[in-house]
Amino acid sequence: MSGDAYTSLNLADHVGDDPEAVRVNRARAAAGLGVAETDLVVMRATHGRDAHLVAGPGDPESGDILLTRTPGIGVAALAADCVPFALLDPDAGVVAAVHAGWRGVAQDTAGAAVEAMVGLGARPDRIVAHLGPAVCPGCYEVSEEVRGEVSAAAPEAWAVTGRGTPAVDLHAGVRCQLARAGVTAVTADTRCCVESADLYSFRRDGVTGRHGILARLPERP
Repeated sequence: MSGDAYTSLNLADHVGDDPEAVRVNRARAAAGLGVAETDLVVMRATHGRDAHLVAGPGDPESGDILLTRTPGIGVAALAADCVPFALLDPDAGVVAAVHAGWRGVAQDTAGAAVEAMVGLGARPDRIVAHLGPAVCPGCYEVSEEVRGEVSAAAPEAWAVTGRGTPAVDLHAGVRCQLARAGVTAVTADTRCCVESADLYSFRRDGVTGRHGILARLPERP
C-alpha cells in the first residue's frame, strides 16, 4: 500500500507515511497473523527495557517489550536496522515481541524480556525465540565508545566492519543475552537490512519505513 520511500508494507505511523496506507498495511499484517485489525498492538520503541503486559486492544505502548497472555491479541515490534524478536512459552501461555538496538543490547533488553515472561509463569528452558533481520556487523559502524559499551554487556557483540572500523553484532549480542537468561532455542532471519533491498534500513536510506515481527499465542488444540 505504501509508496515512495515507504514501499511497500510499512507498519510505522511515525515516519511520515500516509496514515491510511499504514492502517491498510497493519490490517494486512494482522490478517496474516490471524488476528483482527483492532487486536494488533504495535509498540513505540524507546530504546530501553520497559515491559508492558497487553490484555486487550488499545493505543500502541511505549517501551521495547510487549507481552500478552490473551488469545486473539497480537503484539508487534518494529525496526529498520535494530533487531525485532519474538519469544514464546506455549505451556505458560505467554508471548512477547521485543525490540533491541545497540542501546537495547547495552541494557540487556533480551534478559529483561525473559525476566518479564518468567514473572508470568514462563520457564527459560521452554521459551523459543526467533530473531528478525537486522543490520549486519559488516555494515554497522559505530564509535569505539559504543562498541565498548555494548560489548561490556554482551562480549559476543564486539565486531568490526568490512573496512576494519568498530562495529557491533546485534544478533550475536541478543543471542548471548538470551543464552545467559537460559533461552537456547533460538532461530534467526540473518538477512542484513542495509544489504537487502526488500527490507527497511534507516542507516541506508534515512527516510524509510519499518518492518517488524508480529507474535500471538498459538491456538489451543
